[in-house]
Amino acid sequence: MLEKTIRDIAKKAREASFYLANVSTDKKNKALNIAAQLINERREEISEVNREDVREAERKGVSKAFIDRLTLTEKRINGMVKSLNEVSMLEDPVGTIIRGWKRPNGLQILQMRVPIGVIGIIYESRPNVTVEASSLCLKTGNATILRGGREAINSNRILYTILSEAVKRAGLPEGCIGFIDSVDRKAIKYLIRMNGLVNLIIPRGGEGLINFVTENATVPVIKHYKGLCHTYVDEFASLPMAQEIVYNAKVQRPGVCNAIETLLVHKNIAGKFLPEMIRRLQEAGVEIRGCERTRKVVPQIREAEEKDWDTEYLDLILSIKVVDDIEEAIEHINKHGSQHSEAIITENYERAMEFLYRVDAATVYVNSSTRFTDGGEFGMGAEIGISTDKMHARGPMGLPELTTYKYLILGNGQIRK
Repeated sequence: MLEKTIRDIAKKAREASFYLANVSTDKKNKALNIAAQLINERREEISEVNREDVREAERKGVSKAFIDRLTLTEKRINGMVKSLNEVSMLEDPVGTIIRGWKRPNGLQILQMRVPIGVIGIIYESRPNVTVEASSLCLKTGNATILRGGREAINSNRILYTILSEAVKRAGLPEGCIGFIDSVDRKAIKYLIRMNGLVNLIIPRGGEGLINFVTENATVPVIKHYKGLCHTYVDEFASLPMAQEIVYNAKVQRPGVCNAIETLLVHKNIAGKFLPEMIRRLQEAGVEIRGCERTRKVVPQIREAEEKDWDTEYLDLILSIKVVDDIEEAIEHINKHGSQHSEAIITENYERAMEFLYRVDAATVYVNSSTRFTDGGEFGMGAEIGISTDKMHARGPMGLPELTTYKYLILGNGQIRK
């Protein structure tokens, strides 16, 4: 019964995708603006429903970081409204010509952006993904099927209801945004095997969800894998600046994928930098796990185990390793990182350039917090997620990354000899 329900949702989405592929930008923008207006008008109702989800999660004893991801604060509701309006103002990539050329036989060949088709979004505790994913898919002419997590089911449901109303008022087909109103894990398995109906799956969530989807899907998947991010403090770093950046990258919002999990520090400045840095982090409630050389500088911290270098904590926990040089830092990052976001703090231009070019990650920073890896912060209006894959899309995925292309060939009677 559940499989049939999901198949029916997918069929409606596929039918809607053919209409959406050719609908005007004005009509898509109208739906986005109506959705922003409705969320703004119904913010109290959204907050109350979200509080129900939060109370239930707290009763289950989940982590503070999880509660943070689940909670729709006033600021985050404002962010959803802002995101919808910003996406409506962004240039529509659909129909744009990427490149074009003329062959010696007179054939004119054009490469044009087109929607992918039907995109399934599987996500866990962050209900604002419901709005961000839907808005970006709608703007790019893609039909969307949403399957949120159990803990946010009520929040997701009300947001989907609002989006559906906006779509209807704008004169778009019902199936352009689908919602799987079931917390049964089998729903995911059915969705990721809807070959011929679903064109792409984008999972957003913890390592367990990503692994399950990639191991069981028969539909193509773009992975938004874990964010095991590092900051390397070089011997030529401005230490006051390094302290502010490290603190922000770990403490500002520890339960998200662009927060750092490991701090690497050059041996020549470890003794000067680490005591004050660790003290400040501990005052903010961060548990520090250090290598042997880190513990020689600050003995009272917990000893890091080998598994710590491969762990995405999504919490107020930080591993620290003292390294001999930039070579060791880059080797550590390329071995243990998840190709998400990596940063170097240095005043040395050659060191900065070496780090930028040699670190294998979707986003690489010099003298900045990794917390900026975000579609909104990159000026994309919103993001469908942060891809850690290398094929098709990498890093924050905005509008262009939700399109593919086709070739248009214009002739005047050419035949092949």
